[in-house]
Amino acid sequence: MSQTSSAIVPQGAAGPKDADHFIELKGLHKSFGKQKILQGIDLQLRHGETLVLIGPSGEGKTVLMKHVIGLLKPDKGTVSVAGIVVNSLGEREMAPIRQKVSMMFQNAALFDSMTVAQNVAFPLVEAGVRDKNEIRTRVEEALECVDLAEHGHKLPVNLSGGMRKRAGIARAIVGRTQCILYDEPTASLDPVVSDVIDQMILRMKRRFNVTSIVVTHDMKSMFKIADRIAMLKEGVIHFLGTPDELRACKDEGIQDFIEGRSHVVA
Repeated sequence: MSQTSSAIVPQGAAGPKDADHFIELKGLHKSFGKQKILQGIDLQLRHGETLVLIGPSGEGKTVLMKHVIGLLKPDKGTVSVAGIVVNSLGEREMAPIRQKVSMMFQNAALFDSMTVAQNVAFPLVEAGVRDKNEIRTRVEEALECVDLAEHGHKLPVNLSGGMRKRAGIARAIVGRTQCILYDEPTASLDPVVSDVIDQMILRMKRRFNVTSIVVTHDMKSMFKIADRIAMLKEGVIHFLGTPDELRACKDEGIQDFIEGRSHVVA
C-alpha cells in the first residue's frame, strides 16, 4: 500500500510545512524479521499539539512511538526531535533528547519496591540531579499536578489503577519534559477514571504546552483530547486529520473502526 495514493488526509490537515514542529518522521520503515510493521511514515507534530494514534492492534502504533524516544531504530527513514535527527544517536547522546521526551507505558511501569515519590524521582536521579531539596520540590510539584500530593509515601500496590496511571504521568513530567508519549493511558479503567486521565492529559497541555502522542483504542477519549488523529493501517498512515474531519470521513472502514462495527453475523 502506498501512503501517497491511499492515505485519507483532509486539506490542511497534514501538518506544518515550516520549522514550527517538534517531532518529524520522514519515510519511516521498520520490520521485525519478515514482518513489515512501518512501511513509510511521514508525520509532523507542532509544539504543544496532541496527536492521537489509532488503528487495529498490531499495526505499529507503539512501535512508532518507541522510535521517537530512541528505544527502536528505523530500518530506513529519519526521526527528528526538536530539529535533531535522533535515529543515528547512541545511548549517551540520547540522554538530552530523553530530557525533552518521556514515555508513559501502558501499565505505568512503576517499581513495586519504591514509594510513589521515589518512583517519580527516579528520572531525576538517573539524569544526575543530586540536590535532595531540588528533587523533593520537583517531585512534590509533579504529584500536585496529578492530584497525588497526599499519596507520595505509598507503594504502588496500594494505589488504584487510575492512581498508578497518574503516578506514571507525574514521573513523565517531573523532568519538565517538552513531550509525553502515552501508551494506552485509559486501558482497563472505568469510564469515570478514564475521564480523570483525559483531564490530566489536557491539563499538561494547557499548563506546560506539552506536545503529546497518545496511542489509544478508547474512541471517547480520542475525541476529547486530540488536536489531530492519525490512523495506521497496513504500515502507513491511512487517515490524518482533526476529530471533526474524522467524524465526517466517508471511508466505511474508518467509520466501522471508530463505531466498533465488525459486520460479523451472530
